[in-house]
Amino acid sequence: MKVIFVLIAASLLVAAGFLIAFLWAVRSGQYDDDYTPSVRILFEDEAKNETPTNPSPEDNPLTDSNEK
Repeated sequence: MKVIFVLIAASLLVAAGFLIAFLWAVRSGQYDDDYTPSVRILFEDEAKNETPTNPSPEDNPLTDSNEK
């Protein structure tokens, strides 16, 4: 029966330790969002239409400028 009380006391001490560690981590900023700013550059702010609606053959780098 004494073993149960020792195990309960030990588990409460471990749980209290984890609670204190969690509260310390929250207050020191460990859970601030550091991931989003690093991938924000991968997303475009707005869609840009950079290609003209009727591109001329001179503007196309894949065509030879001598061909006409």
